Amino acid sequence: MRFFRNQEVQRLCVLLGVVAAAASAVGFVRDLWTGLAALGGVLAAAVTALLFTAWRYREIEKLAGFLKRIAGGEYALDVRDNEEGELSILKSELYKVTAMLSEYNERLRQEKVALSDSMADISHQLKTPLTSMLVMADLLQDSNLPEENRREFTGRIRAQLERIEWLVSSLLKLSKLDAGVVEMKTDIVNVPALVEKAISPLLIPMELKDQVLELKGDEGVYFTGDAHWTAEALINILKNCMEHTPNAGRLQVTWTGNPIYTEIQIADTGEGIFREELPHIFTRFYRGKNAHEDSVGIGLAMAKSIVIRQNGDITVDSTPGKGTTFFIRFYKTIV
Repeated sequence: MRFFRNQEVQRLCVLLGVVAAAASAVGFVRDLWTGLAALGGVLAAAVTALLFTAWRYREIEKLAGFLKRIAGGEYALDVRDNEEGELSILKSELYKVTAMLSEYNERLRQEKVALSDSMADISHQLKTPLTSMLVMADLLQDSNLPEENRREFTGRIRAQLERIEWLVSSLLKLSKLDAGVVEMKTDIVNVPALVEKAISPLLIPMELKDQVLELKGDEGVYFTGDAHWTAEALINILKNCMEHTPNAGRLQVTWTGNPIYTEIQIADTGEGIFREELPHIFTRFYRGKNAHEDSVGIGLAMAKSIVIRQNGDITVDSTPGKGTTFFIRFYKTIV
């Protein structure tokens, strides 16, 4: 039998034989019946030990079979038996590891799908302007092209190149945030100064659209975070609000602070967002019904990633036709 070819079982049999011989010898020294009783007791114990050992080896073989199946990808196996004992504890621990492997495998699968979708989106975002530039480049080769059209096409190519540059730069920033290689500073950030920095590059576009910007808040409001990256987040939100607010519209930035958190609100009187779209606006490459033709759909995703990395949160409330309000909160650490 394979069971008795096991070296551990052979050593156990030798040990039991020695114990049986010793016990019998001691018993027979006293009298015949004592010796026979000792021999019978030792043999009974030996048979019990061997049966128990055989059962344990069968259970271990079952566990080995389960491990092979798990290694083959069968993560739904449940090896628990809801009993007590060392083997039952081992089975419970094995089940925990299997559940962790299953979760890890599912996460990897989702990441692969997300990566595939992202690559498709990036390819689409790059292909559109590149195709447009190729067409205009062919037209520019025409020596009879009027100078006015030549200037127009050159300006469009420059605009498309700027769009690609912004897209690539934003994707690099997002990839760094996702990889966790960005080390956020923990400086004391003055909110009024932060808002001034964020609105600075958007003042001229707002003026061209005749939009009104209102700033409201106290001077002493602050939070602990990274001023540079937070300004990047605010710029993306403000840019989104500006683009979706019509000419002569209104944008308002307000900030408040309390012992629990610092809040910045950015509101506009723009087109608004449909209720069914609200859960998705922070999803990368998502473009809503009111999205502009040249919208990429990564600005809000990057803004949320930056805020969350700084113990913050961002939510949105919107009414179609009336406007949208973003609520950015940075929670304070209570020591």
